[in-house]
Amino acid sequence: MKQLLESIRRHLVRIGISLAVLLIFLLDTVGVIHIGFVDRMESLAYDLRLNVMMPNTVDSRIVIVDIDERSLLEQGRWPWSRNKLAEMVDRLFDHYKIKVLGFDVVFAEKDESSGLKVLEQIGREHFKSSAAFNKALDKLRPALDFDQMFANSLKGRPVVLGYYFRHGDSKSGSVGQLPPPAFEAGTFDDIHIPFVRADAYGANLPILQQNAAAAGHFDPVVDTDGISRRIPMVEEYQGALYEALSLAVTRIALGIPKVEAGFVSGAPGEGYAGLEWLQVGERRIPVDERVTALIPFRGRQGSFPYVSAADVLTGKADPKILEDAIVLVGTTAPGLMDLRASPVQSVYPGVEMHANMIAGILDQNIKEQPAYMLGAEFVLLLGAGLLLAFGMAILSPLGSTLLTGMVLTAVIMLNLLLWQQANLVMPIASTLLLVVLLYLFNMSYGFFVESRGKRKLASMFGQYIPPELVEEMAKDPESFTLEGESRELTVLFSDVRGFTTISEGLDPKQLTLLMNEYLTPMTHVIHRYRGTIDKYMGDAIMAFWGAPLPDPDHPRHALLAALGMIDELKKLQGVFKAKGWPPIDIGIGINTGIMTVGNMGSEFRMAYTVMGDAVNLGSRLEGLTKQYGVHIIVSEFTRQKLPEFLFRELDRVRVKGKDAPVAIYEPIGLTDQIDEATKHELALYHDALKLYRAQNWDLAEMQFLNLQKMHPERYLYSVYIERIAHFRAHAPGKDWDGVFTFKTK
Repeated sequence: MKQLLESIRRHLVRIGISLAVLLIFLLDTVGVIHIGFVDRMESLAYDLRLNVMMPNTVDSRIVIVDIDERSLLEQGRWPWSRNKLAEMVDRLFDHYKIKVLGFDVVFAEKDESSGLKVLEQIGREHFKSSAAFNKALDKLRPALDFDQMFANSLKGRPVVLGYYFRHGDSKSGSVGQLPPPAFEAGTFDDIHIPFVRADAYGANLPILQQNAAAAGHFDPVVDTDGISRRIPMVEEYQGALYEALSLAVTRIALGIPKVEAGFVSGAPGEGYAGLEWLQVGERRIPVDERVTALIPFRGRQGSFPYVSAADVLTGKADPKILEDAIVLVGTTAPGLMDLRASPVQSVYPGVEMHANMIAGILDQNIKEQPAYMLGAEFVLLLGAGLLLAFGMAILSPLGSTLLTGMVLTAVIMLNLLLWQQANLVMPIASTLLLVVLLYLFNMSYGFFVESRGKRKLASMFGQYIPPELVEEMAKDPESFTLEGESRELTVLFSDVRGFTTISEGLDPKQLTLLMNEYLTPMTHVIHRYRGTIDKYMGDAIMAFWGAPLPDPDHPRHALLAALGMIDELKKLQGVFKAKGWPPIDIGIGINTGIMTVGNMGSEFRMAYTVMGDAVNLGSRLEGLTKQYGVHIIVSEFTRQKLPEFLFRELDRVRVKGKDAPVAIYEPIGLTDQIDEATKHELALYHDALKLYRAQNWDLAEMQFLNLQKMHPERYLYSVYIERIAHFRAHAPGKDWDGVFTFKTK
């Protein structure tokens, strides 16, 4: 405890700044100050959770009859004549047997397309005394009064009309007739609820409204970022409250005569009315303080069946889709301007928003954000902030990272659990931002007060090795130096085959992109296995293991890196092909031995590198890969360090510049992971190799030919068949040691 208090005392400044940051976030949460960026992040966090967690299924209970581009092409431009709409209503109910019909369009103006008004004017002006004309006109009137025909089709049927409210625009006046309100004016005068208030409206013709079962507004709430996430379940106009289209359609579908207000028990306190839901029969619709509800999006556009309005009018629609369905008539045609920005899609049909809300009411899966979530957010912020402010001040960078990761994981898991299991939307952005800011601050603070030794190590070795190795070295910086020393290391050389030909076929920009695409993943592989990048030489890579950080497993790590590079190359081939680049192949040479390592160069430029005969041999082995048709060659010195791997002995060779022969091998893989067929092939091959070195040309040739027949893709067998033919004509002599001498690099 004493050490803990002493550590806290040493970091009082650091803790104080962290607590100041926490205080700012707490003040924003309770509304004393306002940070707009937090609101924007909260909206993005909500959208992310919604997109990740939504079911992405199709709900066949609700069908959208779409006034789409094809409908406009076949039936004419919108608005259509009301007799055509009457025909559609009749077909939907009489032929397709739908359950409820809702219109996401408004019919605010009279339909005079029949010519009835013109005929009446002609009768007044030219046939005022003509009984025959007036009699004929009276007979025709019912067939020409399209609004009355449409009204007749609505009468006695569960049809819900749509209309809209205008906000902040009362000068242009209101048109049409509103339906009876869901709550009469004065219902909530004794409590203060900040309903969405309207100044004017655009509603349907009285003759249509009076014959419809109900009507609802189709206004979503547009947030400051232009995205619609909520729908006002009721909107206030001149004191009365009017229900939303989705609410009205659901109510009619369930046979519920009216909506009830749901209050929490007791008086929650000043400024909070306690209205937390609307009741539709047995179903609750959770609402926020403005009585708006979050739209429970099922997925992107197409989460409900779509039927073209043209197919309904012509009788081509599938009756199985429409029978007993809740039908919404809306439009996806861009010209009719009912496309909105949503959290799940930047262009989303407004009619499908209402479909989502209807499905959410029916399934009781609308997310809610009750008032007590504010208190929960405050407590979570306070707890996470205090834990991190004190914890990161006394922990190591690794400990601080683990603590931050644990806090982030706990916050996210709790949030997702409440989202998925309890349908609760708990604010998360402020907590995540606080955690990230405290982490960044503490890491930055720690960085600037770190010892000079650590920064020196990073400057010396950061360009050669991955950051995690620099962190390891920082634990004992005095143990590392740039001075030259002899040490057993493993070196790796890789080179792109036929690079000159490849480069001639690409322009400089393409060649640069290709090399970057190739070298980056290869470097990642080398770093993954604790390798040190020595240098890039055009298309070639030189790397080594065992310095500057000691690595007792340096031969194994080098071989695993080589195998990983070949695997990565296979993935790159598809990428290169897609970009129209030529395929590439590489050869890799690996050798283990005593090398000189350190900072070498001139007074103008220094580099941390390795030198020595063992390094040169590694370079020569890379050059031999093409001769034997393999990707990787390791020396006998590396092979001796890796008893757990299975190798194919390729040859015993004298490379250019060295008199002593060396055995070279191709790695196959970990012995316990190699199948029996491969092991059998290796046994046959090694028998053939013994016959070859014993100059038993006939049996060796027969064995190699059999192997070639079984594995024609193995170029190595062709090499030995050609050599046997050569040695038959030019015998190597009785004292031949089986070594093949290469005269070139």
